[in-house]
Amino acid sequence: MPGIDECLLEAMRLPGALGAGVVDWTSGLTLGTIGQSPNDDHEATAAETAELARMAAEHPAFRATAFGATAFGATAPAGSGESGDGSGDGNDGGLSVEDVIVTTRTGYHLLHFVETTFDSSVFLHLWLNRDEGNLALARLRLRDLAERLVL
Repeated sequence: MPGIDECLLEAMRLPGALGAGVVDWTSGLTLGTIGQSPNDDHEATAAETAELARMAAEHPAFRATAFGATAFGATAPAGSGESGDGSGDGNDGGLSVEDVIVTTRTGYHLLHFVETTFDSSVFLHLWLNRDEGNLALARLRLRDLAERLVL
């Protein structure tokens, strides 16, 4: 079970990895970083990506729905585990959002939310070179890292 430093080192082994970080999306503070930062400031990058992650995690449009119900106030079918009030995403009480992917002309930014036994507000941020990186592979590996990460 890797800690933050080991997790970041393993993320940097991905093809095209330019930089990575573990960020608290409620505060915007970084818990660890490695490699380059898109704006040459890891703390500023953490704060900026935390805003994006917070919006995705808290906005009703991105909440999980059941059986075709909309996230805009529709009531989910009985027994589905959905309250229909937009307050959650089912029985597990976790986040609906797994990843946020931003593509630019030169790179990919992958934010993967980390699920923990406590009320976690942490995500992994991986910055990939678009020409060398493999977004599908990075998404799978980041998910695996997040599952094994010990905070």
